Amino acid sequence: MNSVSESFKTKPITHLKHIVPLDFKAACNNLPDSHTWNHHDDAQPPADPLTQQETVPVIDIAIPQAMTLIREACEKWGAFQVTNHGIPIELLDQIELQTKRLFALPSEQKLKVLRSPEDFTGYGLPRISNFFSKLMWSEGFTIMGSPIDHARQLWPNDHIDFCNAMGEYQNELRGLTERLLRLMFGSLGLQQQNIGWFNSEIESKSPQAVLQLNSYPVCPEPNQAMGMAPHTDTSLLTLVYQGSVSGLQVFKENVGWLPVEPIPGAFMVTVGDLMHIFCNGRFKPALHRALVNKTSHRISTAYFYGPPKDVEISPPSELIDRDHPVLYRPVTFKEYLDAKGTHFDKALEFIRHMN
Repeated sequence: MNSVSESFKTKPITHLKHIVPLDFKAACNNLPDSHTWNHHDDAQPPADPLTQQETVPVIDIAIPQAMTLIREACEKWGAFQVTNHGIPIELLDQIELQTKRLFALPSEQKLKVLRSPEDFTGYGLPRISNFFSKLMWSEGFTIMGSPIDHARQLWPNDHIDFCNAMGEYQNELRGLTERLLRLMFGSLGLQQQNIGWFNSEIESKSPQAVLQLNSYPVCPEPNQAMGMAPHTDTSLLTLVYQGSVSGLQVFKENVGWLPVEPIPGAFMVTVGDLMHIFCNGRFKPALHRALVNKTSHRISTAYFYGPPKDVEISPPSELIDRDHPVLYRPVTFKEYLDAKGTHFDKALEFIRHMN
């Protein structure tokens, strides 16, 4: 069993009244109290025209300056959009089609693959629901490896296209993620061959990767709802494909929440907590959220990439000096998942290095 599954079996969703997502088609005219959040007036960027000009950097990964631009984006934002990445637009179109196909199924059909409180894969609520008193206006489907067992239950005679698309997509995303990591490591002056866990070809020491499909249905009162509550990701790196409908926002200090407008074919890249730990605080973990709207169904995919489960993550010696003492104690992926599952947004503080 991998570290992600192990952690979620020990940290099940327990305090929610139910684990079943809302039947959004039946609730399309009224926002239930269970999904009504305090009015978030900060949903739009600040009115100051100078701050309105700030946007998450967009980086062409193929240009010679990509490494430098990625470092600047990770230090200032913890996020950037990447273009010219090599993943075929035809595959992205197929993923969008298959994701919409899944979430268009009747509620009773999706519930056939409902994940239990202690499980991780399948259909269900956002995992971070455990930490909020209100529920989010979204539903999700989580994949680790092949989705064939769940796909057979959803489409007994027509699941091959879904499985093939998701399998090819995961392979492409892994390749792109590792390419981005090499650029990030290089920007910090690190030699890839000296990062043992990143170069291992041993199956038991393979990276931990999760593909999440997200659905944000049309909402009758979007200003009172929340698609995905503010959070940072546990991962080293997350790749988000958000299609053509906006809703994703990133928080920047001294500025506020800023929208990440979709760019055709582009991926949003966010730095996760484990990367922040590994680079000794040089790269920011990106605080982000998703809003909903009244006219368009929004779907997105998120690919979470983490280190091998038993490898302790700590900064290499090149990133430690008098001006940069060690910020966090060494931690494995599973240990940090457990900390996040208990302390949520205080998890980094929980593992802060005590001198």
